[in-house]
Amino acid sequence: MAGKVKWVTDIEKSVLVNNFEKRGWIQVPESEDWNFYWMSVQTIRNAFSVDNGYRLSDDQIVNHFPNHYELTRKDMMIKNIKRYRRELEKEGSPLAEKDENGKYVYLDFVPVTFMLPADYNLFVEEFRKNPSSTWIMKPCGKAQGKGIFLINKLSQIKKWSRDSRTSTFLAASSGKEAYVISLYIDNPLLIGGKKFDLRLYVLVTTYRPLKCYMYKLGFCRFCTVKYTPSTSELDNMFVHLTNVAIQKHGDDYNHIHGGKWTVSNLRLYLESTRGKEVTNKLFDEMHWIIVQSLKAVASVMNNDKHCFECYGYDIIIDDKLKPWLIEVNASPSLTSSTANDRILKYNLINDTLNIVTPNGEIPDCRWNRSPQKDSFGNYELLYDEEVAQSENADRDLRNRSGQSVGSKGGRMNNSGRPMPATWK
Repeated sequence: MAGKVKWVTDIEKSVLVNNFEKRGWIQVPESEDWNFYWMSVQTIRNAFSVDNGYRLSDDQIVNHFPNHYELTRKDMMIKNIKRYRRELEKEGSPLAEKDENGKYVYLDFVPVTFMLPADYNLFVEEFRKNPSSTWIMKPCGKAQGKGIFLINKLSQIKKWSRDSRTSTFLAASSGKEAYVISLYIDNPLLIGGKKFDLRLYVLVTTYRPLKCYMYKLGFCRFCTVKYTPSTSELDNMFVHLTNVAIQKHGDDYNHIHGGKWTVSNLRLYLESTRGKEVTNKLFDEMHWIIVQSLKAVASVMNNDKHCFECYGYDIIIDDKLKPWLIEVNASPSLTSSTANDRILKYNLINDTLNIVTPNGEIPDCRWNRSPQKDSFGNYELLYDEEVAQSENADRDLRNRSGQSVGSKGGRMNNSGRPMPATWK
C-alpha cells in the first residue's frame, strides 16, 4: 500500500466514495492510520478534542477547520462580521466608511440582525423604527430551513417565547439552541415571479494567509410558489424559503430540474435584461462579500495546517441588484436531487480533491504545495493574501499617485470607492 492515499469518511454519499475509488485510494477503518478523512461536523469536534488526546500527523488532512462554526453558525457569523467592521473603523480603514445615514458603504452585506434573547431590547428598538417591517427568525445551529418562521408583530415573538417555554430561547453558551432574528429581504429579485437564492461553493485552504477559491458551477434555488409580500402569506414557506428540503414537498416541485438554474444561466438572464455592466458589478460584489466574510473570521479561526473547508454560501439578490449574505454552510448538501445535481456535486468533490491533494500524492502538512493552475478544474483563485500583500507593497513603492490601500488589502480609487476585483 506504499504511495497510496488511505481514506475514511463517516458520510455515506456516493459522490464522495466514487471520487475516492476513482483515484485508486484505499479505504481503511477509522481506527487505522489514514491520510484523508472527509468527516461530518460532529466528528470534527472529536478529532480536535483535547480530552481524547488524538493528534493528527503530518500526512493527515481533514475537511473542516476545528472551529468552523465561527463562520457557519448564524449567530457567530454575524458577531464576527460586526467585530470585523468595528476593528476596521478603529484602524481608520476606508473600507469602514459610512454614509450620511450611518450605513456602511462597502461592508453593508448582511441584513440587520440581532441575537435572541440577548439583543431583545435592541431588536424592539429597531422594530419600532419601522413597525411595518417583516423579520425572519432562525435557530442558529439548524439547517434545511428547520425551525424558521416570519413575524411582523412584536406580539408574535412574545407568544412564541411563551409557547416554547424559552426552551430554545437561550444563549449558545448554555448548550441550548440560540436564535437570530434578521430583517427580511422583502424586495427580492424575482424571475418568473418567484424568489430564489444562490448556492455558491468556496474552498479555503488556509486562513493565515487567506487563500480561497470560487467554484464556477454554483446554482440558483427557486421557490415553487410565486412571491408575494402579503402578510397573509407569511406562514407559507413555499413562498419564502428556497431550501430544497422544503420545496421538494410542494405540489409544484419539478423533480426533473429541481427548481434550479445554473449560475451561468442567471448571468445570461441578467445580461440580457439588465445589461452586462451591472451584471459584472453584481458578481464582483458577491465575490467581495465572500472575501470580506472570510477576512472577518480569519483572525479567530483555528488555522490548523491539516484542514481545508468547502463552504456553501447562500446569497440573496434584491430587486436593486444588491447581494446579501444570508448564511454559510459547513456541510453543503452532497445529495443529488436531479441528474445535473449529481454531475455538479461529483465534479465539485473531484476538483476539491485535486487542489487539496495535488497530483493525488500523500499529504504532507510541513510545506504548502500550491496546485498548478491547470488542476483547478472549475475552481478559480478568488483571493490570495500573500500575493495581494506583495502586490500592494510593490505598488506603494512604484506608484505614489494618490491611491490609498485599505489595511485589509482592499484598494481604493481616488473617489474612495473600491475598484472592481481589486482584492484578487
